[in-house]
Amino acid sequence: MVFKLYQKNKILHQTMNDLFQQSQHNNELTFVENKLNPHLFKNILNSIQSHAYQSYYTIDKLANVLDYVLYETNNQFVTPYHEMEFAKNFIEINKIKLSPLFDLKSKFKFDENDALLHQKVLAPLICIDLIENAFKHADIQSEHSFISIQMELSHGFFILTVSNKISQKPPLLKPHSGIGGQSLETRLQHLYFNKFKLERVVQDEIFNAYLKIDLRNGTH
Repeated sequence: MVFKLYQKNKILHQTMNDLFQQSQHNNELTFVENKLNPHLFKNILNSIQSHAYQSYYTIDKLANVLDYVLYETNNQFVTPYHEMEFAKNFIEINKIKLSPLFDLKSKFKFDENDALLHQKVLAPLICIDLIENAFKHADIQSEHSFISIQMELSHGFFILTVSNKISQKPPLLKPHSGIGGQSLETRLQHLYFNKFKLERVVQDEIFNAYLKIDLRNGTH
């Protein structure tokens, strides 16, 4: 009787022990699965691929900008087509600083058959001051702010219109800040004399810049 009771207790103890070991194993397996959740790694991989693609895309645009600065801006004039391509790349580079909800609109209008499109009649980097100022003075982290850029070549006129909502945050002051606007006007007067129009107006917290250059008969 005592022996049977001993055997029964022994079997019961072994069964309990087996159940405990199985439970512990299951818990460890669940713990490992939770730690090494493949969906988590898949999400991380997707995020890395997204950032890698964005980095590659931005580096490619930056390379285009550097090529333009190194090999085209030494010339007194470039084609409107190349200046527009530079502006597109410059805007794409600046996009990486924007909040995902920021309202940025850019539009480029030209006729492929326009005789002036591929003629060297436009000063290089003539658009950079106005576009750069828009990114500098807009609240680029706010979804309630905006930048609008439109560039066109129409009937012999190069036209650039840039608008942005002015940030309420004080701008970061840098050495030589403010010289860009003056140098733009000086360049325009030197290269185009009275064949250009440059307006900069602030109204209801909106900064509007308008540049129009008459390219119909070359420079003065």
